[in-house]
Amino acid sequence: MIIAFTTKGEDWDAVIDPRFGRTEFLVILDEESGKLEAFDNSGVSEHAHGAGPMTAQLIIEKNVQILITGNGAGGNAARVLEAAGIKSFTGAGDMTVKQAYEAYKNNKLN
Repeated sequence: MIIAFTTKGEDWDAVIDPRFGRTEFLVILDEESGKLEAFDNSGVSEHAHGAGPMTAQLIIEKNVQILITGNGAGGNAARVLEAAGIKSFTGAGDMTVKQAYEAYKNNKLN
């Protein structure tokens, strides 16, 4: 599985960003290889509209299958993610990436 986390940093100790579209970073975990990679998403903040769908497109381009975030994607972005078959899990807003990953594995996210 390839899992994306919306974050305020670039590693396992980064705090989950509750925002989806305007998240600072996307941290992507390839469970098979154990590789963790961060992508700067701050450029979407320059756009008045469409941040959610732009972030969703980046997630799709990275072949993500699972999204873990704080509050979830807004309407348009949620539809884009759903159409791409990406499952979203929310409720990780006060966690680090490591904590959110453990919560996901233990079925403790929404």
